[in-house]
Amino acid sequence: MPCANAMHIAYIHQHFSTKQGATGTRSYEMSRRLIDAGHRVTMICGNYTVGHQANRSSGPVSEYEVDGISVKQIAVRYANEMSFTQRIVSFFRFARGATKIVSKLNADIVFATSTPLTVGIPGMKGAKKSGAAFVFEVRDLWPELPIALGVLKNPVLIWYTRRLERKIYRAAIHIIALAPGIKEGICNAGIPESLVSIIPNSSDLDLFQPTDAKPQDPRYGSPDDFRLVFTGAHGLANGLDAAIDAAAEIKRRQLSGIRFIFIGQGNQKKRLMARSREEKLDDYISWIDSMPKQELAKLLPQMDVGLMMLSNIPSFYYGTSPNKFFDYLACGLPVLNNYPGWLADMIGEHDCGIAVNPDDPNAFVDAIVHLREDKQRLVQMGHNARKLAQDKFSRDHLAGQLVSILEEVHSAHHQAQPNSLRTTH
Repeated sequence: MPCANAMHIAYIHQHFSTKQGATGTRSYEMSRRLIDAGHRVTMICGNYTVGHQANRSSGPVSEYEVDGISVKQIAVRYANEMSFTQRIVSFFRFARGATKIVSKLNADIVFATSTPLTVGIPGMKGAKKSGAAFVFEVRDLWPELPIALGVLKNPVLIWYTRRLERKIYRAAIHIIALAPGIKEGICNAGIPESLVSIIPNSSDLDLFQPTDAKPQDPRYGSPDDFRLVFTGAHGLANGLDAAIDAAAEIKRRQLSGIRFIFIGQGNQKKRLMARSREEKLDDYISWIDSMPKQELAKLLPQMDVGLMMLSNIPSFYYGTSPNKFFDYLACGLPVLNNYPGWLADMIGEHDCGIAVNPDDPNAFVDAIVHLREDKQRLVQMGHNARKLAQDKFSRDHLAGQLVSILEEVHSAHHQAQPNSLRTTH
């Protein structure tokens, strides 16, 4: 619909995907709602192997439109299976290409969303060259998380990324944080609290719908199995060894009819699968490749419990906002969470699952047995999960917050510019 103060938003997301891809769709969904509000969106993205149109690039940059979004896809590959060094190379190659594109777009707002942190480079440089307002969205704190994981050790690179982090923050007119701990980290870097808003990941209530149906595909176990599902990256940060530890404990207790379903890719998947085979746990675990989100939306509600798992690192407790958690809620799935923090607190407050202490396979299995045996409570937890998604994490509601923030930033930035610098977009 027409908008009197229509904006052109240059939206930078290296890992952009639609629902036809097999990864998070936050940027796609936010873009659609910005367009519905009367604005224009140009998406600058890379070649993400599990994203929509992953192999489309036939030259340095491919241009196409998807659902009203003008997409400029840079032929820089990224995959979850890449080593840390390969990822760094991909990040900087994308940043260099994106800077050139953004600088020529004549946008009103340059909105860059991490990870990686390096998307802030074309964000701040492109905004400065074009006179646009720069807004930065932080999905994970860099370099804090890779340092905590032990994958970023080089002192020169640590110094550089910390310096880059602060430089990007200072260049932004406003910053969006996806979790309370992320906002705290941004403010600790010297940014006033008033310039940071929290908009967590959200639930697609139309796409994910609760169901009583059960999967019939033998890849997901026997029809009567109690299924616990994990979706997303199988990386170092996800700590999926904890689930294999739990499967080994289930085997030791000689329990039957319990199956873990892991859906996704990552640089730890081959090792995890090898460990599972070595410990003869195939009767308890299914390994499934990534699937398009539209397909996942049909399968996920047929599971019994959603698994929220991360390595036991304090930086994760309040500093992450995983897509899968909000998908589980939308499906009406109770959540079994194996680390403390804001999601664990929420699960307890709204009685939509169980949070157990990290690194404790006995507690993990006890929680599984409790959920399986108390069917009435399991059903109620599922209802509570869906209600929480509807009341607090609706995509439409949270996208509305982002639209309002960008409109306010644009208005303030436009009024602050001298008349001689104002242009018509």
